[in-house]
Amino acid sequence: MNLSIVNLASIAVFLSVFLFPSFNSTYWLKWRASLIPSTKFGADLIVKNGVIFTSDPSFPFANSMAIRDGRILRIGNYSSLQDLSGYGTKELNLEGKVVVPGFIDSHVHLISAGLQMARVQLEGVNRKDEVVRRVKEAVLNVKRGSWILGGGWNNDLWGGELPMASWIDEVTPDNPVWLTRMDGHMGLANSVALKLAGVTNLTKDPNGGKIMQTADGEPTGLLIDAAMELILSWIPEASVDERREAMLRASSFALTRGVTTVVDVGRYFPGSSVEHSWQDFSDVYQWADSSGKMKIRVCLFFPMETWSRLHGVIHRAGRALSNWIYLGGVKAFADGSLGSNSALFHEPYFDDPHNYGLQVLEFESLFNMTIASDMSGLQVAIHAIGDKANDLILDMYESVALKNGKRDRRFRIEHAQHLAPGTADRFGQQGIVASVQPDHLLDDADAAIRKLGVDRAQKGSYLFRSLLSSNALLALGSDWPVTSTYPLHAIRTAMNRIPPGWDTAWIPSERLSLNDALIAHTISAARACFLENEIGSLSTGKLADFVILSSDSWDEFATGGSTSVNATYVGGIQAYP
Repeated sequence: MNLSIVNLASIAVFLSVFLFPSFNSTYWLKWRASLIPSTKFGADLIVKNGVIFTSDPSFPFANSMAIRDGRILRIGNYSSLQDLSGYGTKELNLEGKVVVPGFIDSHVHLISAGLQMARVQLEGVNRKDEVVRRVKEAVLNVKRGSWILGGGWNNDLWGGELPMASWIDEVTPDNPVWLTRMDGHMGLANSVALKLAGVTNLTKDPNGGKIMQTADGEPTGLLIDAAMELILSWIPEASVDERREAMLRASSFALTRGVTTVVDVGRYFPGSSVEHSWQDFSDVYQWADSSGKMKIRVCLFFPMETWSRLHGVIHRAGRALSNWIYLGGVKAFADGSLGSNSALFHEPYFDDPHNYGLQVLEFESLFNMTIASDMSGLQVAIHAIGDKANDLILDMYESVALKNGKRDRRFRIEHAQHLAPGTADRFGQQGIVASVQPDHLLDDADAAIRKLGVDRAQKGSYLFRSLLSSNALLALGSDWPVTSTYPLHAIRTAMNRIPPGWDTAWIPSERLSLNDALIAHTISAARACFLENEIGSLSTGKLADFVILSSDSWDEFATGGSTSVNATYVGGIQAYP
């Protein structure tokens, strides 16, 4: 520190203590801070005059906060921060706007989302002819023989009829096509792709998968879960540059929605290679981190089959590789999805009475990998949608915990969409994280009633309030690109539960309050992946990730549905717009 500054500060202390005992200490502190560089004593940024929701129950609201070196130095009233305003300190006047912690999306496939943004997008399409038109348009922009990739279609939007290869064969005579359903558990191949992959009426269903067939035994073009590998293995891998661009593209979009951290479960789906997540880790994330290109924070989960590899990396480097990349744990699949009729239920599908769904992995294999992963100290997350799949995983988690001994393990169940009576209570009793996606219920409401019957759909679907009441740790996410990452929309969905075309809420007793939904998208989402000491709330010492909303008051935010993101800050630096 400059010697003259030290001397001036010393004189100030002498004068204030011995000559001017009544000298106002606040003014002295503020003057002292102005003499000392902000990186040593004062704040880099003071955010003031707002309605700041902290997600910290001990201090839920503030109007100002001071930030230094990317972390929150102090939060409270503006008057309590003035001593931190020094040379070089900038001030941001919120003019009464609402501020919330940066949103954490608890379940995304980030690079898949970025890749999909550059492919045939079928999300929201509600007519067969529009599907055909978009595919035909894509053909015009590629060479003969090149793959046409896309996804996001939801057959429920056009009445439930499943698409067939014949829909698109006429417009794609020379190009193989692969279009994934919105949930990622079913895909449509055209006849060129089926021929290339050798899928015929003689091809048998693989374990954990199904090839849909016509009445005379011919493949329709639809493949479910593990059967998708028959096509996926023929699709050229996205290049390193394409995947890097996809991650950056998706990260930029996430910032527009106020998302500052994602739990990325990778490009790992039933039927896909377990190597994709590891390739993305080295080729994309480590590259972006070392070159200063990361825009949002990521907590990465890897295929459970590779648990020993992840254990080795964490043993060598720790869980936090930087302030941008955290190694979360391992993920596996118990079943498929409701929309693909492959979610696993105790009772058969109402519209398919011989079908109970699919168990994607053999139980013994899943059990052994979970024991090994947990014994190594890794967090385990398992996809379970149907009520039987959820019960199987809860039983397994209970057995693993008994075998491996007591510790803070925070087992996760991803989705937890349909639960048998009494199952929601087990989440709390066992300390299980329920990682749920509210916007899925908008697409599933009509389908659930059709596929499960009114009684089952009304009693066991998307039981957010029941899970929270059981003391389960509830973490909200999107499953992007299945649905777009949009926390403000997901929060409204969790509060209202009104599907498109409905006048009333679907199971109104399961609605969340605004406070509960915000907590589940911030600090609870951080706890769900062991990051509560770094992110999730606006508290002293935490990383300064926050979102400025368009609302001018808390009442406006609580009652209005038109709130949007004005600005997103990551580490105290404006990242959007």
